[in-house]
Amino acid sequence: MSSTAKDRLSKLASHLAPSSASPTVAEATDNELVIDGRIRGTTNWFNHHTLSPTFFLPRAAQIEPGAPAIYHRTVNNVVLRRTYADFADRASAFAYYLKKKGYKRIGLLLTNTPAFLYATYAAGAAGAVVIAINYRLKEDDIGYIFQHSDADFVIVDKEFVDLLGDFRKAKPHIPILVDDDTIDPHTHDELGPFGDALREGRNHEISLGSQGWDGLAAQAPDELSVNALAYTSGTTARPKGVEYTHRGCYLGALGNVIESGLSYHGTSRARYLWTLPMFHAMGWTFPWAVTAARGTHYCLRKIDYPYIWKLLKEEQITHFCAAPTVNTLLCADSNASKLEQEVRVTVAASPPTAHLFEVMTDLNLHPVHVYGLTETYGPITKGYQLSSWYDLPTKERYGKMARQGHGFVTSLPVRVTKSGDDIPEDQLTDVKKDGKEIGEIIFTGNICVRGYYKDETATRKLFAGGALHSGDLAVWHPDGAIQILDRAKDIIISGGENISSVALESVIITHPDILECGVAAVSDDQWGERPKAFITVKPGKEITNESFIAWCKEHPAMSRFMVPRECEVVGELPKTSTGKIRKNVLRAWAKGGERGGE
Repeated sequence: MSSTAKDRLSKLASHLAPSSASPTVAEATDNELVIDGRIRGTTNWFNHHTLSPTFFLPRAAQIEPGAPAIYHRTVNNVVLRRTYADFADRASAFAYYLKKKGYKRIGLLLTNTPAFLYATYAAGAAGAVVIAINYRLKEDDIGYIFQHSDADFVIVDKEFVDLLGDFRKAKPHIPILVDDDTIDPHTHDELGPFGDALREGRNHEISLGSQGWDGLAAQAPDELSVNALAYTSGTTARPKGVEYTHRGCYLGALGNVIESGLSYHGTSRARYLWTLPMFHAMGWTFPWAVTAARGTHYCLRKIDYPYIWKLLKEEQITHFCAAPTVNTLLCADSNASKLEQEVRVTVAASPPTAHLFEVMTDLNLHPVHVYGLTETYGPITKGYQLSSWYDLPTKERYGKMARQGHGFVTSLPVRVTKSGDDIPEDQLTDVKKDGKEIGEIIFTGNICVRGYYKDETATRKLFAGGALHSGDLAVWHPDGAIQILDRAKDIIISGGENISSVALESVIITHPDILECGVAAVSDDQWGERPKAFITVKPGKEITNESFIAWCKEHPAMSRFMVPRECEVVGELPKTSTGKIRKNVLRAWAKGGERGGE
């Protein structure tokens, strides 16, 4: 290598290497490149552009304007099909509406409808922030979130208007736009106030000279600025606003394109079914990921298992995301049958069982096992399936598939560090990779969020020691894969033995008559704590406490100290909006709390 070439590489390395002497972002000029909060060079020299997922939509429309982008059955029972040209046109129209009105913080109280997709891209294009709310929250929490997030405009599905009562009382001046989710069956134009807003935005764009997307911010001026606020569930405290940046959303979406296999060649394309709520961690970034791959968004207002099977079979769905409980109920539905096409199902929200993965695969629903948090834009690890596993016994293969795996391609490797009351949370020491020592999962890398909005104390705690803390306990296997055991508060300590509720549930769910299971601790005079199982049973089946305990005692994978003290058959387990079992409610039930409440 010539000395000139070496010099050029040395200069390049010096630009990329961290330096305490590097000037800060605040000192950067317009053409200087910022990486990790430091100036590393000039944008001209690096041919740099900012990263924003909003760019995926005009790009898709430019490449394949006639490609199918959206499929939806509206409230007035019209099947709507939109091309990418249609999608981009409506999103840009709504962006001009937001710019005309000057709205900068856009609240969404919507189900999985085209309006949600239009608003997400329109907000990015207008330089605004999206605040998507879980419509299953209490009216008080919804009011709190919209006030805390400083929302200056709210779009609400007609079905959820009444949930804005508290917010309207507190902020009567904030404008609210209602989406009827209806279209004209002849023209296929949107009806109601939302349709009026689209037309007003288009007229405003025309008055400015019909600039289209050239007059919008498809690429954010600052990729580290906030693109969306995703609020935590707030089951034990007030919800926290998790700050999503343009860069993080872009890289999280690209990670999902790769890890969930959304890209196709030729005439084939991803057909993604929206079983996951779009509001949940911004749909794990899939509103952007599906669009980046020029796939089709199959919108779904609510979970309807017979209708899901209808779409899976008739529309040849190729992908969807769902928690283990949703997949369990889907597989148990009377319409279930093995599909002709392979469907990749991105599974997350709670640790799945090997048994569930085996049942799914038999129906041609192939699990893509991921794990993450609201604070990691959704998925950040994947259980990669290795070719060598297919030579293993069936149970062992599915057991490996049920692990949480390794860090995403757009992140850094996941770690498990020592934890406990005697270890400071900012002390990050890795556990042994022996599959036995338990520690806390931590993350570093591109798809860790910026922090919590207006909560510096919680942000410092989240990033104690320089890494994002999950609060989930796991072991680290010799091959580098992690496997969740529990959250610290869900570990059951019985007679000095630690019992993972996740591990116990994975055994109980193999009972031939049990549909779902959740485990919580009950107090015990002799052992301190004992597990109690809350179960739902398959249609036409019946389980007694005595027969269940006898089955547990005979099961070869259940140690004697793990055997539940009792079981309780319930009509339905308490779940979050994504189908994750609410362990805090189970713990309350175990202490004698009322059934059916939250």
